[in-house]
Amino acid sequence: MNFFDQLQRETESERQQLLGIPVIQRGARGEIRLEEYVGFLSQAYHHVKHTVPLMMACGSRLTDRQEWLREALAEYIEEETGHQEWILNDIATCGGDAEAVRHGAPNLSTELMVAYAYDTITRGNPLGFFGMVHVLEGTSIQLADMVAGAIQQSLALPKKAFSYLSSHGALDVGHVEFFQGLMNRIEDDDDQRAIVHGAKVIYRLYGDIFREVESRARLPEVA
Repeated sequence: MNFFDQLQRETESERQQLLGIPVIQRGARGEIRLEEYVGFLSQAYHHVKHTVPLMMACGSRLTDRQEWLREALAEYIEEETGHQEWILNDIATCGGDAEAVRHGAPNLSTELMVAYAYDTITRGNPLGFFGMVHVLEGTSIQLADMVAGAIQQSLALPKKAFSYLSSHGALDVGHVEFFQGLMNRIEDDDDQRAIVHGAKVIYRLYGDIFREVESRARLPEVA
């Protein structure tokens, strides 16, 4: 079995737990509220803006024998630069305050996921970061397929309110194929274990972001 298939198999339980989170299931049925969608976008902004810095940090920790991975990260960086601005545009289209999100603080769950990613790179095996890439790119395709159209129809939002979710999902189809090829070149057992472990943890932490968005949307407004 190649490593990408092994990675898929060993993280299947965590992936199903993420996709089973109530707010994601409700999104697929077009049953989430506008504040939940904007809440999701707001937290997406706060982790997506770290994508390029995380990739740069990971690349700086690779060895000479991993130069091929550094070159791959350079390609990712070129394609991922500026995606956080798509999210702010979507927030504004939904009637949200994009600048307040830009200058605001992330939810705790989002902060913890980002912190874990940086810690994995700087303190552990930097290849563990590819576990995060696996989760976020694979999940974005599934969310785009499951959720975007249903939410757009139920909330009567314009198509341009979904530039991040829809376009990112379409882009990531190619990214996942590229990622699959990279993972199948990873042969070191320690590197493979680090990637699998990183993916398992990120599935849990990414799920917590959705859970917190849903929880906060249920809180009553303070007069």
